Amino acid sequence: MIFRGLLGFMMGCFGCAGQPTEPKIESKAVGDDQPVITSPRVRLSDGRFLAYRERGVPKIKSSYRIIIVHGFGSSKDMSFMASDELLDELGVYLLIYDRAGYGESDHNPKRTLKSEASDIEELADLMQLGPKYYVIGVSLGCYPAWSCLKRIPNRLAGVALVVPFVNYKWRSLPDNLTRDDYRKQLCQWVIWVTRHARGLLHWWLTQTIFPSASVLDQNPQFFCEKDLEVLKNTPGYQLFTQDGLRSRKVFDSLCRDCTVAFGKWDFDPLELSNPYPKNESSVHIWQGYKDKVVPVELQRHVWERLPWIRYHEVPDGGHLLVYDTAVCEAILRSLLLGEDPLLYRPKLDS
Repeated sequence: MIFRGLLGFMMGCFGCAGQPTEPKIESKAVGDDQPVITSPRVRLSDGRFLAYRERGVPKIKSSYRIIIVHGFGSSKDMSFMASDELLDELGVYLLIYDRAGYGESDHNPKRTLKSEASDIEELADLMQLGPKYYVIGVSLGCYPAWSCLKRIPNRLAGVALVVPFVNYKWRSLPDNLTRDDYRKQLCQWVIWVTRHARGLLHWWLTQTIFPSASVLDQNPQFFCEKDLEVLKNTPGYQLFTQDGLRSRKVFDSLCRDCTVAFGKWDFDPLELSNPYPKNESSVHIWQGYKDKVVPVELQRHVWERLPWIRYHEVPDGGHLLVYDTAVCEAILRSLLLGEDPLLYRPKLDS
């Protein structure tokens, strides 16, 4: 049961719950876990390939160029529900890529906070996005975005952190906010299991003798009512089926992503100084008030510590904000045009 609960927590807290996808990956042959490559890819300086897809207006005609960073267990096929009409109206070009080890991108056994930011910077240069571009991170995909803010702020025209996870190892998080948070203990268990009992976890998730957590549990402990409604209409999470997890490369990549995200960082985001004192760029956080994966109290604390970040709160929103067209379009208008919709201003307790 502990493995079942841990995977349910990983799928919720680490962001796959935010981006159900329908991967277009097939095996070359029985026993061969290398994917058939059907998407365009770029080759990085270390020889790895990153796969990507494009959406919106043609890059050469675009007014805004945005890289979207998917979360845990997702891919470049993630949903971001902004309409094609709005993308055309604003002149938006979207570049959505498979992070290392996901989809059709090569595994990076040396994945770090730094390598995630480097992948984004190199991808942007190879795709000729120009000297500055926007980054939207979703859930676990926000740790690469934080790393970009730390390491390459001069390359960012703006950043949106959508339901960003909070690492309980950030040293400046106050104990009174995390002491009794059950998510903190689950995070510790997840890190321990992926580091010290990975083989056992892999066996448990792929064996067929006993029931295991090979599919997403729609657990109300991790998902609010609106999230559960979204989950009823999604096609599933192929990476988390027994077939999807049977590939040891896929499984190890997921574990590495998890341990980097929730392990010890080389910087504390809550101690970042404003990289844009002259409003050269803008940084935004979008949080669902009813998010059960990332507590709203923690997200508000991040905002209080970093008042240069523009904070938006969706009153009835959970962790699956990217499945709300109105929210996605508000994210784009806020990031690109500076709009501050009254509906999404936090209603703080007096």
